[in-house]
This record gives sequence, C-alpha cells and structure tokens, in this order.
Amino acid sequence: MSEKPVSQASGPLIDRPTPFEGELLFQETKTLFRSVRLRDFETLAALCDDDFGIVDLGPQGESVLIRSRAEWEAWFRSLFAKLEAMGADTDTRIDNYQVRMGSDMALSVVEFCQTLAVGDQVGLFDCVATIVWKRTPQGWREARWHASLIRHTTAKGEALPR
Repeated sequence: MSEKPVSQASGPLIDRPTPFEGELLFQETKTLFRSVRLRDFETLAALCDDDFGIVDLGPQGESVLIRSRAEWEAWFRSLFAKLEAMGADTDTRIDNYQVRMGSDMALSVVEFCQTLAVGDQVGLFDCVATIVWKRTPQGWREARWHASLIRHTTAKGEALPR
C-alpha cells in the first residue's frame, strides 16, 4: 500500500490551524500559498502588486529573478501549466511567521515547507520568504517577495541533489 503524499495526508496543510492565525496579514499570506496550491492565478494576481518584481524559486530550487508584472504573469502561468502537466500537487506548511506593521507598509518573514508530490514521490522544500506589503485603496497587497531555499529532501528524509 503506497503512502499518501504529504500534501494530501489529512487535507491541505495550508488550511490547518496554526499559532499565527491572529497575526496581521497572516490570512493574506495563507491566501498567497493557497492560490499556488489551487493554481488560482486570478486570486494570486489580485493580491500581488509587485512594484519591484520578485525572487522566487524554480523547479530545482534555484533563484528566479522576475522584474516586471509581465514577467510575473508569464512565470506563474508557466509554472501552473507545468504543475498541471506533471500531475503535481503542492501544499505549504507555515512553520514560523513574523510581521512588522507601519501605516502604509509592512514586512513579514515566513518560514515554510512546501511540498511537491508527483505520483508517489514527494519533495519537501524548506524555505524562508520575506514579503513587503503595501496598503492600497483595495487593501494590503504584496509589493515584494523574496524566497530562499534552506534545504530540500524527500518525504523519507533523503537529501535531494541541487
């Protein structure tokens, strides 16, 4: 009997309660991750207004510099299409969350584990992201995202090559 992928073990990890639920901008942060899990481009795009682009992680954990909104849209549309073609499931477990708020800008730091399950293979990607938020007439929006990969392993604890 094969094990269920980590991302499907007991429902979505991103929807499980955490000690950070009451923190400012935490629900928006969960929405970012949930949008990736669901490949919900419209919700993700509405929550992001990246003035300075983003630094995201590529399929092998490499840093990907995205400088404009057009590049951002192309990146996520391509990423979502690749995940769909692979039959991949992704999910995120938030391990730590800190936020500092100003009147019209905020900074949050999120430590998280993102899972990537393809068939019975599951990769675990421990990351940290710094998010700069800005207050807009439509509410808080991500203004800058910078993610770094700390380590990646399989669900069995085996290190993956970089």
